[in-house]
Amino acid sequence: MPAPESTAAVEARELSLISKVELRFALADTDSKLQSILQTYLAPLLLKLASDHVSVRNKVIAVCQHLNARIKPPSILLPVAALLKQYKEQQNALVRHFDLLYIRQGLDRMPSQERGDLLPTVLAGLAANLKESAPHTAILFNVVLRILHCIKLPPRGSNEDVDLRAKLGLNGETKDAVFLAEWLGKLILYSPSRSREELPPGISIEDSKFLNLDGKEDVWKPATYGGLSLTSTKMTAVSFLASGAFVDSERYLPALFASSVANSSISIVGDDILRRASISVSLEDHDIIQKLLDCYLGSDDYAGASVPLQIRILALLARSKEASSFAPQIVQIGSRGLIATASPGTASTQANHESDTFMSANADQDPRVARRALPLGLEAIKLHAAIFAFLTWVARVGSKDDVARFVPQLIQTLRVFIERQGWPLCSESHQSPGEIKSRSYSYESIGFLARVCPPVLLQADLKLLRWLFQSLSEDNCGPEVSSSIEKALSSVLDVFATTLDAGIEANLTDLLTNNISSQESRSNSRNTRYVALRFANRCLPFHNAKARWLNILALDAGPSERKEVLEEASKGLDPYWYRNLNPVKDGFGLDLESISDAQYAFPDFENLVEHVFGMQGPEEESSAETRRSHLTNACGPAVAFCRNVLLQQALAARQLEPTIDVNWNRQLDALLLNDPIAREQIILYISETSDGNKSFESAMSQVLAASLDGFVNNEIGESDQPGRYLLDLCSISPGSSVDNLSPRAAELMGLIFGIALSRRNIAAHLFGLLASRQSFSRNELSRHLNVFKGHFEAWEVAVGSNVHVVYGSILAATFTLSRIRHRERTVHDLNKIEVLLISRSLDILKTCRDKELIKAATQCVSQLSLFAVLSPAMTPRPHDASSVVAALNEKAKSGDEGAVNALGHFAMQIEEGGEEQSVLKSILDALDSLHQIRQPDLQFAIGSALSCASTGWQSRSLVGVLDVPGTVPRTAPRSHTLQDTVTKVLQDCKSTKPALRQGSVIWLLCLVQYCGHLEEMQSHLRSCQAAFKSFLADRDSLTQESGARGLTLVYEKGDRELKDDLIRDLVGSFTGTSGSLAGNVSGETELFGLGELPTGDRSTTADGSVTTYKDIMNLAAEVGDPSLVYRFMSLAANNAIWSSRAAFGKFGLSSILSDSTAGGYLGRNPKLYPALYRYRFDPNPNVRDSMNTIWSALVKDASQTTETQFDNIMDGLLKSILGKEWRVRQATCAAIADLLQGKPLEKYEKYLMRIWTLTFKVCDDIKESVRTAAMALARVLTSILVRSLEAGDVSASRASKILPQILPFLLGPAGLDSSAQEVQEFALQTLLEVIKTSNKKVLRPFAPDLVGRLLGLLSSLEPQAVNYVHMNADKYGLTAQQIDDVRLNSIRGSPLMEAIERCLDMLDETSVASLQVSLENALKTSVGLPSKVGISRALVSLSTRHSFLFKGQADHFVRILRSQVLDRNDTISTSYATACGYLARLSSDVELLSLFDFSKKLYFDAPDDRHRVVSAEIIQAVAKHATDRFGALADTILPFVFIAKHDSNERIKNTFQDTWTDNVGGSRAVLLYLPEIISMADAHLESPNWSIKHTAAFAIAGVIDSSGKEIPSANANLIFPALDKALNGKSWAGKETVLTACIRLAKCAPSILADEDKANKMQAIVMRESKRQNTAYRKHALSSLGEFVELRPSSDYYDMVYDIIEPVVTAILDDSSKMDVEMGSMGLSSATIEDETLASALGALIRSINPASRLVDGLVVSLSTACRLMVKSKTRNSKAVQYAIVEAEKPLFQKFSVGETVPELLESPLIDHVAMLFDSEGQPEQLRLKASEVILMITSRLRNDGPLRDSIKTGSMLAMERERSLPVKQSLNKILKAVQ
Repeated sequence: MPAPESTAAVEARELSLISKVELRFALADTDSKLQSILQTYLAPLLLKLASDHVSVRNKVIAVCQHLNARIKPPSILLPVAALLKQYKEQQNALVRHFDLLYIRQGLDRMPSQERGDLLPTVLAGLAANLKESAPHTAILFNVVLRILHCIKLPPRGSNEDVDLRAKLGLNGETKDAVFLAEWLGKLILYSPSRSREELPPGISIEDSKFLNLDGKEDVWKPATYGGLSLTSTKMTAVSFLASGAFVDSERYLPALFASSVANSSISIVGDDILRRASISVSLEDHDIIQKLLDCYLGSDDYAGASVPLQIRILALLARSKEASSFAPQIVQIGSRGLIATASPGTASTQANHESDTFMSANADQDPRVARRALPLGLEAIKLHAAIFAFLTWVARVGSKDDVARFVPQLIQTLRVFIERQGWPLCSESHQSPGEIKSRSYSYESIGFLARVCPPVLLQADLKLLRWLFQSLSEDNCGPEVSSSIEKALSSVLDVFATTLDAGIEANLTDLLTNNISSQESRSNSRNTRYVALRFANRCLPFHNAKARWLNILALDAGPSERKEVLEEASKGLDPYWYRNLNPVKDGFGLDLESISDAQYAFPDFENLVEHVFGMQGPEEESSAETRRSHLTNACGPAVAFCRNVLLQQALAARQLEPTIDVNWNRQLDALLLNDPIAREQIILYISETSDGNKSFESAMSQVLAASLDGFVNNEIGESDQPGRYLLDLCSISPGSSVDNLSPRAAELMGLIFGIALSRRNIAAHLFGLLASRQSFSRNELSRHLNVFKGHFEAWEVAVGSNVHVVYGSILAATFTLSRIRHRERTVHDLNKIEVLLISRSLDILKTCRDKELIKAATQCVSQLSLFAVLSPAMTPRPHDASSVVAALNEKAKSGDEGAVNALGHFAMQIEEGGEEQSVLKSILDALDSLHQIRQPDLQFAIGSALSCASTGWQSRSLVGVLDVPGTVPRTAPRSHTLQDTVTKVLQDCKSTKPALRQGSVIWLLCLVQYCGHLEEMQSHLRSCQAAFKSFLADRDSLTQESGARGLTLVYEKGDRELKDDLIRDLVGSFTGTSGSLAGNVSGETELFGLGELPTGDRSTTADGSVTTYKDIMNLAAEVGDPSLVYRFMSLAANNAIWSSRAAFGKFGLSSILSDSTAGGYLGRNPKLYPALYRYRFDPNPNVRDSMNTIWSALVKDASQTTETQFDNIMDGLLKSILGKEWRVRQATCAAIADLLQGKPLEKYEKYLMRIWTLTFKVCDDIKESVRTAAMALARVLTSILVRSLEAGDVSASRASKILPQILPFLLGPAGLDSSAQEVQEFALQTLLEVIKTSNKKVLRPFAPDLVGRLLGLLSSLEPQAVNYVHMNADKYGLTAQQIDDVRLNSIRGSPLMEAIERCLDMLDETSVASLQVSLENALKTSVGLPSKVGISRALVSLSTRHSFLFKGQADHFVRILRSQVLDRNDTISTSYATACGYLARLSSDVELLSLFDFSKKLYFDAPDDRHRVVSAEIIQAVAKHATDRFGALADTILPFVFIAKHDSNERIKNTFQDTWTDNVGGSRAVLLYLPEIISMADAHLESPNWSIKHTAAFAIAGVIDSSGKEIPSANANLIFPALDKALNGKSWAGKETVLTACIRLAKCAPSILADEDKANKMQAIVMRESKRQNTAYRKHALSSLGEFVELRPSSDYYDMVYDIIEPVVTAILDDSSKMDVEMGSMGLSSATIEDETLASALGALIRSINPASRLVDGLVVSLSTACRLMVKSKTRNSKAVQYAIVEAEKPLFQKFSVGETVPELLESPLIDHVAMLFDSEGQPEQLRLKASEVILMITSRLRNDGPLRDSIKTGSMLAMERERSLPVKQSLNKILKAVQ
């Protein structure tokens, strides 16, 4: 074993080696030798830098310094690969440093391919390098970027692209890929900082140093060596990220960064990557969200992202539920994005203080905010909008705990943002539209955030809510902001609409009170009453008396208040509307009949009165009075509400409360005035409650006093309302309460004598009630009675306003005396006054003509009779009972209802039998005789009078008349009057007189209603039923309605046995079987008047309305229960009479139907449900309303009923939807639509297909209204279907059940293939919605078929008018192409195309095969432009967006398109050609070559231009859309493109020209394909198609033109035979181009003329073409002749040329033989063509004169002849000819050698020619100048003397004298000098 070397020996040996290497470097005397040595020794040399010896390292460094100078030439290649390998293997820092130096220096010198090969090596271990040495890694990353510029990435989706990751070595070690993607992302964010202190957005200072190699200035300067273009590098980086080198998770963030870059070339690619990567990257990944937030917010080392990137990030975060868990970051986003961008405005002191405090705690302490440029203008507005959307999102989807962590701070941030703009008054500097919008968003966001975090709102002081209300009141930014504040308040409304803490409820009430009551004191503030009222009505319970008071206070604003405020206030006082505003959240809707819930409880009457009016105690009387006086407009509503609450409270205590519905007020009135039991219980309750309850008694007194105040003091508005309610209250109030009010009766005196009639009546009535009480002073009573007596005694002399006084006095005395008599109170001279009052009233009835006084007298008789003050025995003389009756009868005949009532009331005091019997009979006869008056109201009054006359106070019509407590007044006893009256009325019912029939049925109706409880009436119910039934056939509508209503009343009054008997009899009469009832009704009996129930169907009646009883019986027949007949009698009771007369208060169906329900009716008749349910949607509103009433009465819980009876109802509806009657069909559609709403799919899944099928059938109904209803049902079905198909696992399972049924149906004969246009359109609309919302996985199996069907629909749905306009385009001043362009635009934006694209997006490997069949069928069967263009767009989409899936089908569709591309429509052909271009990306080389061959064949075999156009478009499409494939096969197709670009058709020519230009490097590129071009062109020179033949000839000429100034002999020899062939044959348009190219070939290819055979051939060609007789072509041929003879100076062609041109010149110049020349192709005239021909001919002749080849004699002859012709041509005065002559003469005289003189013999012919040249007066300056130059050339070759010199001298002098042009003069001077 050898001994180890010593350290010195090692050092010496290493130094020796280095020296040897250094010597090798020094001996390399050339760059190539040095390069060779470097390849071997550079890497080992640098490896010595790892030596332990300093001397060795220093020696290596010294050698490197020497090398650095030697390797500066860029031609020297360095061993980069070896150095890179050494870098990866070595760990020594110094070695690595020098390796990198030479790698960077040598990288750009390497060929691109070799550089690209280094990329896997560079990338290997790149992530690990960063930990070892960041500077070295930065250099390596820079190397990577430089290499990326050199590599060619494979097409996306190709096999090479898929394998790229493995090829680069990134497949196994993902750290390198992650590292590379991360730094490419930072590169995209990077931008050079203007200063070192400026923080780059999104990256740190260290990152910036990494990217610019620690501040090197030349890194990103492309002009410097090794420098890169930052923009270009970013574009390359983004393209690399899009490749298969990275997976989606790695490129997601870099793609996001790229998408926000301003450069569209980068952002478009970034958007595409992001869209693709989003499929596999979940936004619910915690790490992804963390990275996004870190990028957005930044850190201590780097600032947050730029504003565009922030907006992008927020858009992603606003789709992630996981983002809501990052509470601190959410708060930072809000504070930094809003507060930091808001400049201070004008805020309140407190607001400023809070704002500054919050900002200092959040934004201003964040250094990242200070280091980042704040967004301005539109950028800030967009950022704010994105922030608001994000904050709203996280608040919506966040968990309760997460929301509680960030919402309070966000709300504070938003408040500060608003306050910084100025709050509540926004400063003018912040009122730009953008800032206003941001302010609006802020308010709305506050509302939404507060709603999802109730604790923020539900604080004891309600700070936030107060702030919002103040903002609404005082913010001055206009309606947009105020609307947003209202939205915010609406958002938080639900938070308070719960059971609130007592303290919060109290504070809320105070806040609302302040906003409702203090508006007037703030004149500059906005009215907040409406919002405050909404809070009061939604958030405070109904029993809160102060909340009800707030509604009254709002109503007190009067008509000047906004309408919505008044409506909201009215709703707040109505329990029905309150319940609608605050429904029970039980999932089953609102039970309006339940008031058990505490929220719906009524306020306590005493508490309510205390809040509204103030309790009237001795010490509070003045304040109560003040409060009442403040209610100037709302006294009536206030009294009404207190009165209604009292009645409700009383009735509830006795379990008689009415149903809380829309008619609640009316029900209370009806119970009080018409129901004796209810009235009695109300009075009893009030009496019992008042007994010993001072508080209640005080409340009653206060309401009475307020009512009186409101009635007496208010002169505007509904001032009668308090008086009317006071009458009601006085009649039911305890005596003590009314006694407190009676002393104020005198206050009514002004109203009693006033002008207003209604107020006069009420005031008189009130005075009677109050003054008749014991508490009213007897003296005062006597005094007032005397006043009244004095007035009515003077009735005869009363005129004008005194009549009102008399009227009031009579009424006041009447009401007072009648009530005094009933109370049995003693008054002085009471009898005397009574007698006087009666006497004067009767006198008025007999003699007075004043209607007002007669009315007062009638009322007097009526009231006094009711209270037994007036009777036959008490009638004062000279009057008697008969005279009273006669007088009243006389007034009644004029239609006075008061007189009729007076007759009835007076009859109550007349005894049966005896002397008074005749009077009673006369009254009854008088009433009976009044039937002739056809006034329904009067007839009802008669009926009421008959009931009073027959039964006295037992008549229910007098229930509300008795307003004095105690027993009823005395009346005459009755035993048989009612019996007689009923018998008489029943007899009258059989009369044939229309008036009597109408009157009698109304009377009978009244008798049944008012006396039906009596035994006498009960015994006649069967007869009454028969009578009422007989009126159903009457022609008079009122008579029919009365009969129908009467039947209902009879049914209602009878017991169960009677009801059954009546039903049996009625059914018997209708069915034709025997019955005990008299009379029958047929199915054609008219029940409704013409037009009352219009249907629009004129097949039955003239006006198209329902008139027969048969229609009303339909429901009963369907159900099979005849008892429904009575229920449906109510359909005729919709006349206003029934609802306007309080006497019929509780008419309606509820009690009857409720009774039927209680008897188990519905349980026995389930068929009722579908029929009733359908009738609720009847087209006729009357039927609809009635059926809704029936339904509400029968069905207590609608939701539960429809749930349990769903199948029954649905079966019935589906049976009736195709019924014979249009009304049934229409109602059924609406009913099904309503029934399906809110039901789960499982409930009706089994019916779904039947419903769809039947719906589409009805959509084609003959009646429009039925079609409309069917379409509405179809829309409901669509919405249900869409909701069922929405994304989600549950929905996916649902959709998998639905779609297999629905889609075939929609695509089948019942849908898209239906003959009905409406059905087609809706099926399509539904289909589009299904495609739009369906889960991809579920819809994927149907996608192929859908694509084919939708493509076909593009044409079938296009309006026919488009085709008409297309065929007649010229009539409308349009072209077919313009129309097609419009059609194309409509297709691009068509919803159908969107649906097709979505279907294509759903495809996978399995479904693509099915798509091939579908698309192929569509291609072969489609006939319209839209469908065909749509197919092409679908193919384009498949080729671009789904290339990986569609690659296998590309060849097949290319073959199909070849057979379809030749469409008659150019637009379709173009679309198919474009599709071919895109398909070429995916097709195989074989198929692509076949496509090229097809295009060539299409072009060369084309019978017309269209085929060649299509060929051009196919080739251009492939070149444009599959550039790489086109380039790979360029040698095959470019020769054809070159030939075709010479087509004579401009469109074809330009298309091929663009294709050629875009795919070759320059004009000389033709030389690359010269053999192929010549071969192809030569082959088609013999084509039978002239266009192709000419194109081939032009192509050969084009080859010559593109070959440059020097054409090699080989190329020339290849071109010439084809050129010779092209010039054969007769002349044709454009042949001159080929001839010109022939001359050019002779010029550029000397070998042609050097070859004698070729020269002779070319000479023969030129001579032959010059002799052509085509006038347009001949001028070019002669010009070419001249050029050719100049090319052969050694040959003499003069004689040949002269023989050719002499006949031409002679023919042109001799008029006698003028040629017949047509207009040229360029629109040239014959003269112009002749001039150009003459110029070419003379030019050729002059050029053919060759002094060198002709003897002097010959030269003289030729020149003389030429001069003669030139002089002769002067006669045409043609500038073109003159120019040609002078241009040709210059080279002629140049042929004389310098110093050679013109032979003397030549001077003679030149004299005339020179004279001609001087004779150029009037010619252009340029021509004169050229002529002088020719003369100067002749002069320079003259002898020293001779005639020609003299002639030139003389001519020059003369020309000088007249010449003005300086250049010409200068030339003439030269001539003079030459001749002198």
